Amino acid sequence: PIGVFDSGIGGLTVVKELLRQLPGEDIVYLGDTAHLPYGTKSAETIIRFTLDNILFLLKQNVKLIIVACNTASSLALDEVRRHFRIPIIGVIQPGAWRAAHITKTRCIGVIGTRATINSKAYERQIKKINSTIKVISQACPLFVSLVEEGWLKQPETVGIAKKYLGALIGKDKKMDTLILGCTHYPLLKPVLKRVLGKNIKLIDSAQEAAREVREILEENGLVNKKPKVKGRCRFYVTDDPEGFSRQAVRFLGYRLSQVKRIINV
Repeated sequence: PIGVFDSGIGGLTVVKELLRQLPGEDIVYLGDTAHLPYGTKSAETIIRFTLDNILFLLKQNVKLIIVACNTASSLALDEVRRHFRIPIIGVIQPGAWRAAHITKTRCIGVIGTRATINSKAYERQIKKINSTIKVISQACPLFVSLVEEGWLKQPETVGIAKKYLGALIGKDKKMDTLILGCTHYPLLKPVLKRVLGKNIKLIDSAQEAAREVREILEENGLVNKKPKVKGRCRFYVTDDPEGFSRQAVRFLGYRLSQVKRIINV
């Protein structure tokens, strides 16, 4: 199976994209709900949690691991990769690569949690690809709560989006591409498109991460050879399986029948 972990439930947007792009693959998902949010923790703590999550997924005999948490991707990915031979990818590099290759104005916006924005991880990745690109960032901390409350289209959500995004789309800005730097944010695409208009392209990091997984599996001959057989998904959390299952409806479109709680990762 493909292993996926996140600090909570947002990584299910990655699972949804994997199911769409690689329907024959089995998936094991771990939500480290006992330790969320990662964004308030130190880098050392996030690295430790990330290592624990990877070790759990390796026990499930996974062939590739996706770090579906932007905070862990920005602060722990480079460190943990040194310890394992298995392919481990994050959600930052795929989104940064896509944005850098489609922008025409060479001005890219990034929205995310405060921890992700403060890490400047997306900016560093984009600059590696093309140092002439301007990156403008905006933390949108309320977006996660709005998604988890199911406030996806309410007038209040539109108002908050206008407040956050106003700093990115002023008259003097040339942004033509916006990276959704949090796995919760794809659920807000309709609102974001309404606020931004048709001329700004949205980069879904979950979508781009799934695309990279597909390419890696194809290049290494690891794709499931029985594509007509629908893959199976197993879901694990470190706390509150009932709450996770209930929230999953907003991300996957259906309630999960079984979510297992693990005491020690």
